[in-house]
Order: sequence, then C-alpha cells, then structure tokens
Amino acid sequence: MSRIHHAAQSRSATTPRPERRPVDRFDVQDLAIDMPARLAAIDERALRTDRLARLREQLVAHDYGAALLSDPLNIRYATGSRNMAVWTLHAPGRYVFVPVDGPVVMFEYGTSRHLSEGLDTIDEIRTGVSAFYFMAGPRTAEKSELWARGVIELMREHGGPDLRLAVDRCEPWNARHLTDAGIGLFDAQEPVEKARMIKTAQELQCMQLSMDVCDVGVDRMRQALRPGLTENQLWAILHDANISHDGEWIECRLLSSGPRTNPWFQECGNRVIEAGDLVGFDTDMVGPTGYLADISRTLVCPGRAATANQSRLYDIAQQQLLTNIELIEPGLSFKEFGQRCWAVPDEYVPNRYMMMVHGAGMVDESPTVAYAVDFADWGYDGVFEENMVVCVESYIGEVGGGEGVKLEEQVLITATGAVPMSSTPLVDALEI
Repeated sequence: MSRIHHAAQSRSATTPRPERRPVDRFDVQDLAIDMPARLAAIDERALRTDRLARLREQLVAHDYGAALLSDPLNIRYATGSRNMAVWTLHAPGRYVFVPVDGPVVMFEYGTSRHLSEGLDTIDEIRTGVSAFYFMAGPRTAEKSELWARGVIELMREHGGPDLRLAVDRCEPWNARHLTDAGIGLFDAQEPVEKARMIKTAQELQCMQLSMDVCDVGVDRMRQALRPGLTENQLWAILHDANISHDGEWIECRLLSSGPRTNPWFQECGNRVIEAGDLVGFDTDMVGPTGYLADISRTLVCPGRAATANQSRLYDIAQQQLLTNIELIEPGLSFKEFGQRCWAVPDEYVPNRYMMMVHGAGMVDESPTVAYAVDFADWGYDGVFEENMVVCVESYIGEVGGGEGVKLEEQVLITATGAVPMSSTPLVDALEI
C-alpha cells in the first residue's frame, strides 16, 4: 500500500466526513418562470421546418444548389441540431449539407450522432471528418481529402447542374479539393443572414422567452447591487438566472463600473463597486432555445444619490434611445433612418457606439445600421421590415470623461412601429 493511499485511508478512518446539506438556493421553486409550460408552448417542429424553408428560399433566390454549413448557429438554424455550440465555434468538426432539393445530410461527431436523431429536418446522419489540426494532427492533408470526398459526392448528386455551393466556413486546403472538382464556392452568410432576418412566429416566442429570462436576471442584479460587490460577482447573477432557466451562454463580459464605464467595451473584472458608481452592462445573453436577449442598462450603486453629471449623461442617452425607437417602422430605409435619427452632440461623437441599430436573432444578426457620419466608410442601405427584431443602441460619454452611460433596447418591428420586448425599466432608471 502506498503512503499516499495509507494516509488517505487513515484520515478517512479518524476524520468524520462533513454532513451533506441540500443547496436550497437552487430550489426549483426559485424559478421565476414556469419553464416547462413556456417551452411546451413552442411548436418545435414548426420552428425547425419554417427556418429550413426560409433558408432554402434564400438559396433559390441566390441561385445556389446547396449550402454547406459549419457555423454551429447556422447549423442550428437550418436543422435544430445542437451540439457543443461554443466549442465548435473554434473547433469546426461538424457540418451539414443542405440542398435546395434533396436530403439534408448532417455530418456529426461519431460519438454524438444520437444528438441529431429524430429531427424531421435531417434526412441522413453521417460521421463527420475532422480535418482541423486539433483532431487530425499531422494527418490533416489525408483528412482534408476524405472530408472533401463526401461533400463532392453530395454536390454531384444533389447540388444542381451548375454545382454552385454556398459555404460559411472552409479552410483553404478543403476549398481547393472542392474547386478542383468543379464546384463553385460562394459566401453562405448572405443567404443565411437574409433568412434569419425575418422572424417566424415560433422564433418570436423563443425570443420573448429569452427576454423574459433576461429580465429576471437583470432584476436580480438590480436588487443585489451594493457597495463592496465586485463587477464579476454582479455579472455572475445574470449567468445564474440564465442557466437556471435553461439558458445557454452569454456572448461578452460587458459590465463595468465607475471610471471603467468610459470608454465603453471594458469587460468586467475584480474592481470593487463603490456607492454612487454608475454600473453599465450589456446582456448579450443567449437564453433558452438558443435565442438572444440583448439589452443594456446603466444603474447607480446605492449608498449615494446620482450626481447632476450622471443624471445629465443618462438623460441624453435615454433621449437618443427613445427618439430612435420611435422613428423605426416598416418601409423606412436605413439611410433615411440615419438622416432622421437623434443627432449626437459633438462632444459625444468620438466615443459614440459603433452602430445605431443591429439585428437580433440567435445572436447579433443583420442588419447593421451605421451612423450617417460613418455611412460612406462602411454603411449600407436596406429597409426595416415587419417581424424583424433589432437592438437600438446608445452610449454617451465624453473623451476623457469620468463616466459614461450605455443603454440599449431590443424591439420587435410590428406593422405600426417598434415595440420593446423587455419589461426592465428604462425611463428614469437612475431613480428606481
């Protein structure tokens, strides 16, 4: 018997084990939302089949015979299949072939093929070939050729006479095999984004559920906020609410306090929040069923009332946000919106948020609406449409200023205008 084993055995014989107590903090009664009932109300079959139909419509509109999708969000949109989404964002070992007319073939990890079984949007499941270095190592060239063989076979049988394939991700060595076989490669992200831009009825249910969970998390953050709490501790409350309500992940770590609120985009850390600090955050929360809830709020930490400067910054940000939401309606072009939107005062222009509006769905999606001052550099035109979900952004903070205010509202575009999806207070939030 080794000394290590003997010592452990001696300790276990003489030292009583601590009593195990239930962790009542996570009692299911603590859930603020009846998740089984809300999830049961979503027609998952319609959710999957309607999304697949929208994707195929866009492939036809772009004259592509098929799409080959490796991005886990695109795979899920097309099929409903979910498997280690965050990990596969950087380790692309699973992919799906979606022809305009023909069988949808899912290439899955061999040990997790069962995760895609029973989905009406998938006709065949094959074991995928992992041609990236982490899995293939020095056999990458061999695995790349094997990967391409399966795709070429499907394209020749179901990819249409012109062999036009839309691809979202493809390593150069993989792409070379396909082009050598006479397959034309095109960017899949355009048709996928256009399909995802208009939400189906079931998607809107999913998005509202995610937002309701987000509101629970933000309310708990507001109640917990006090001097002495670190930014990380406060941010963890949103994660806790999301995961306990069947949510999935949070895209960023955008929570900052006091002097770290200006400029924006400083991720949360171990700074201790002090009384009277502004605390701003951007939820970027991928909630239950994989849909985004993306709002921003700025609070004042209890213990000291908001200063006149904090209130001024907040009022300006709030005015920008509410004015721009009021402008949005179906048929309004992005360029016209930029021309009519709330004019940012000169002193806040250098630190303005990167865009005025962006789409929301499974994550941030098309469209992206630029400020008029940025339109020539990177903006593009388009039209707001009914059943788009977009996020309207504001950040107000002077260059070198002590603090800044970040606000954002996620809205559904209806026939009569934009309607906020969140119930988290916005107006006069510093006073609540």
